Amino acid sequence: MHSGCFAANTNAAAEVIHAWLGGDLLLGTTEVMDLDEDAYRAGKWEVRLYSEVKTPSSPRWMQGAKTRVEAADEDDLLEGMARHIGEMMEEEPELLVIWGTGGTLRTMARHLGLTKTVLGIDVMKGGKIVASDVTEKSLLELLDGHTGGQTGGARILLSPMGGQGFLIGRGNLQISPEVIRRVGIDGVLGIGTPAKLLTLRALRIDSGDETLDDEFRLKKYLKVLQGYRTTRLVKVAQE
Repeated sequence: MHSGCFAANTNAAAEVIHAWLGGDLLLGTTEVMDLDEDAYRAGKWEVRLYSEVKTPSSPRWMQGAKTRVEAADEDDLLEGMARHIGEMMEEEPELLVIWGTGGTLRTMARHLGLTKTVLGIDVMKGGKIVASDVTEKSLLELLDGHTGGQTGGARILLSPMGGQGFLIGRGNLQISPEVIRRVGIDGVLGIGTPAKLLTLRALRIDSGDETLDDEFRLKKYLKVLQGYRTTRLVKVAQE
């Protein structure tokens, strides 16, 4: 979702409506945009502006527009991050690595000599792609066959949306609450360059399972890879 006219989650939508009806919010103008997926599959980033709408002005509860972040040394950083993940897979050849969506992870895969699905979820093991554009069902089957239904033995790589901060729940719907539980919360690794992380106030979790979301919030911080063998702890949004 590239538009900024959506609430961060259902609870946030209720808060916005309540505040609006109580006369506590002003109206602002928000752009309605969307990614041209055909162009994106061809390697081009083209976001089309469709319209502008009046939206309750509430930065706390509204998700904001997605931001594309670029920096002069971005590709060098991504190459280093790819090397980090590549070495992790070499050190743990039996580790199942689930790659989320987005240009950041696609570029990292390219640096490893792998062609990742543009808008889908891929799974790697031993430095090779073992499944492409997987569904939730196929992910669960892979995890069951790999771990015997036990937690561990897998990692999930997710890159937060620039500007919005969503790590789980937007664009990665195949990685369902059940998939995350099979892997374990500690098996989720955020991926983001320092430039992208500067656009975030916090990481947002909206898995669709409030109990799981609360488990992430209780951690308060999640680990994010931001360079070669360089991680930082990023705050988890508490609403």
